[in-house]
Amino acid sequence: MLRAFAALAMMVAATAAQAADLGALNRAWPNGDGLPEGREVTWPSTSPFTPQEALWKSAPETEATGTLFPARRAAGAPPPPAVILLHGSGGVLWARERTYGRQFAAMGITALVVDAFAARRDRGTSFTERLLNITESMMLADAYAGFRWLVERGEADPKRIALIGFSYGAMATMYALNENAARAFAPNGERFAAHAAFYGPCIARFEDPRTTGAPLLMLYGTDDELIDPARCNETARTFREGGSRVEVIAYEGAAHQWDGGWGPRRIGRLLNGCNIQLARDGAVRDLNSGLEMSGRLSRMMILGLCVENKPYLINADPAVRARSNADLGRFLAGVFGAG
Repeated sequence: MLRAFAALAMMVAATAAQAADLGALNRAWPNGDGLPEGREVTWPSTSPFTPQEALWKSAPETEATGTLFPARRAAGAPPPPAVILLHGSGGVLWARERTYGRQFAAMGITALVVDAFAARRDRGTSFTERLLNITESMMLADAYAGFRWLVERGEADPKRIALIGFSYGAMATMYALNENAARAFAPNGERFAAHAAFYGPCIARFEDPRTTGAPLLMLYGTDDELIDPARCNETARTFREGGSRVEVIAYEGAAHQWDGGWGPRRIGRLLNGCNIQLARDGAVRDLNSGLEMSGRLSRMMILGLCVENKPYLINADPAVRARSNADLGRFLAGVFGAG
């Protein structure tokens, strides 16, 4: 009887600890000094140029690189929820991915920041070379491999892992919601519990619109020159028809990368003219030209035809960041709580 009572007490205590962690998501997020520090980690991955290469298991092996921010939790507590974060085209930023990672860890949520560029320095170190040679599919290979790595280490509850992406990483995050893409990268059935896309250009289409069923949160600013609201609404509609709950939030007056820590400044090039489709067989095709994106040369040709030689504005906005923290926190609290 005493043993049973003690076991029950431990279960109640663990549940209470989890509830407190989820409650922190709905309050002002921890910031400043005293947040947990991360440590650099590696895990086995691959480098598929497209989902088709992942499906065919023909991609070269790669040692993925990132930063792990272990959750603060009581000894003996069950594996916590987790988030995997995918960076933008400028790479991992201290003010963005690393700060989010520290905040999540302080709230009792494991965070793994993927650095797809650092893991593939041999493919390019300049901005242009990285975007030509390091694709969204490689990011997703690292993310799904990171999912399995976290679970194997007991760092995450496999039913409560969310994928969060920023700009370029947000494009990959939305790709991952498609069931065909998920099967290519996780044939054993690993699926993210939720997806959140921060200011991701809505240029992807799907021949088969079925989703994994996970919910999606899309966040962008009304003054973001990379965002076409009509296309993003169409993307949201497609995901809803495919089986997911989708919430779209547009922040009035916000520019791109409001949480990046710097700006105003113009960078990069506009992708608004691009129109890419993921086929049922995992191939990636350009709907404008009909070309298949199968390697560096075809990717360079496709992007050369659709990318506009015009930089876009980025601008940090602490007020918008506080609002997006609140919206993301509410979204994740609901998802993790339901788990």
